[in-house]
Amino acid sequence: MDIRYSVHPRDFKRCNTQEMRDEFLIQDLYRPDQVTAVYSHVDRMVTLGCMPVHETVSIEKGIDVWASFGTHYFLERRELGLFNIGGPGRVTVDGTVYPMGYKDCLYVTRGAKEVLFSSDDAAAPAKFYMVSAPAHRSYETRLIKLADAAKRPLGAAETSNKRVINQFIHPDVLPTCQLSMGMTVLEPGSVWNSMPPHTHERRMEIYMYFELPQDQVVFHMMGQPGETRHLVMKNEEAVISPSWSIHCGAGTSNYTFIWAMGGENQAFDDMDEIVPTDLK
Repeated sequence: MDIRYSVHPRDFKRCNTQEMRDEFLIQDLYRPDQVTAVYSHVDRMVTLGCMPVHETVSIEKGIDVWASFGTHYFLERRELGLFNIGGPGRVTVDGTVYPMGYKDCLYVTRGAKEVLFSSDDAAAPAKFYMVSAPAHRSYETRLIKLADAAKRPLGAAETSNKRVINQFIHPDVLPTCQLSMGMTVLEPGSVWNSMPPHTHERRMEIYMYFELPQDQVVFHMMGQPGETRHLVMKNEEAVISPSWSIHCGAGTSNYTFIWAMGGENQAFDDMDEIVPTDLK
């Protein structure tokens, strides 16, 4: 499991491009019959990817759970949110099978001992994108379809940011300890996400961009508002955003992204908005 450490905003200003990519960018999430896991010391969030092809894959494959978390199994003291962004597949949680189609979401509560991933068709494998956060109690494992998500249309075509925020793992949909996850879909012709930008000192955020054509990119903005940087990101890559950093981007095409947050406050409007003209 890859380990990423916290970075002070003062030190972030000194990072070159490769240092930024090494610390915040997550690549190669979907390797056949493997689990990719990145542990961030920012709110102790774990980002994972799994693409089962010929095998049924455990979430613990390749992870020394005791060495990494000091627990007997992955979700002993954690909760998990996951989306399928590939072909039809299944997630089995302690013997209960959850069929998952494209853009379906599953919340897995703390205390689930066995989590397994499989695909219905090896020629069109499922791709499971996951984020896990520490949890203090157990709730209910639940499958959430796109139609069940809370929807918030935002932006406008005139400002190139017309989009729909779909809140899946969110207080308006189901209770969790601290994890929130959702999916933002930009309409054709719109390329800006989370603009006007914001920060939220009480929670970090992770973005995973997808539905981006292979020959297109997203310029993801990071840093404190008075001194910003950017990462150039490709399809199906994720980025860690500390609480002190803006997190917005512009693509060379429209795209979709999955956001995940963990921290002290789950209120969606708990943010410090920034006027675009104040950015530097």
